[in-house]
Amino acid sequence: MARIRDEYEKFQQRGAEILAVGPNTEAAFQQYWDKEKIPFIGIPDPEHRVAVQYRQEVSLFKLGRMPLVCIIDTRGRIRYTHYGASMADIPENKTLLDVIDQLIVSSS
Repeated sequence: MARIRDEYEKFQQRGAEILAVGPNTEAAFQQYWDKEKIPFIGIPDPEHRVAVQYRQEVSLFKLGRMPLVCIIDTRGRIRYTHYGASMADIPENKTLLDVIDQLIVSSS
């Protein structure tokens, strides 16, 4: 399964932007982003403010925050959410791209 960063240009071609929010500090984010050459924005959230706002589950038994994927339209409305049940529970890019394509068609 391709990761979002591997197909980032497909998201950009649709006018979508990727924001990754995580529990790390700014320094840890910067180090990881540089090392892995991640092309999209990483936002540190060590105080869990964003996680709480979007009701992202935190499980100490499953190594921290469970994955949460949201697609938010240009008006700021959440149009798709996926709350992961495990660290590996992340939707395929095709699923996310299909949702974005449907939003583009419906807003035309």
